[in-house]
Amino acid sequence: MYEISGLPLHVLIVHFVVIVVPVAALCMVLAAVWPAARRRLGIVTPLIALAALVAVPITTAAGEWLAARVGHTELIAAHQALGYTLLPWAIASFIVALAQWVWFRFFHRDGARFRVGSTALRVAITIALTAAIAVTAVGSVVTVVRIGESGARALWTGTFAENPR
Repeated sequence: MYEISGLPLHVLIVHFVVIVVPVAALCMVLAAVWPAARRRLGIVTPLIALAALVAVPITTAAGEWLAARVGHTELIAAHQALGYTLLPWAIASFIVALAQWVWFRFFHRDGARFRVGSTALRVAITIALTAAIAVTAVGSVVTVVRIGESGARALWTGTFAENPR
């Protein structure tokens, strides 16, 4: 179930996660600080975050399957433990990306479909949303880097000569 043409699914789809999580973060940040990018990205940003949210648990499950077949080491255990920390970030990224899209699409501008109190309230909500975007973007990308580094360490430590000459 977790193999494709004899290759473990984890090693194939992990690359998708490594790309889609940072791309979702980048799109959120661009949409927060650059109105032209926000207009062009539109619903694409929450859709990318949704793709990440769907891919993370699949990748984690495929990783559990693979871990059961490669044997237990401390490095694999560390990678596995870190792997479980990405799902909350993926959930947060999707929620924040969706909230960002809804906010700027329906509430933010003066000609918006729905009015939100005063200008001060709109500014406060925009600032809070921007802070949530910053925290979620940085947290998700840092988590992906930490997981990837631990996975590379688990795979490659001791498998090649340090100085072949």
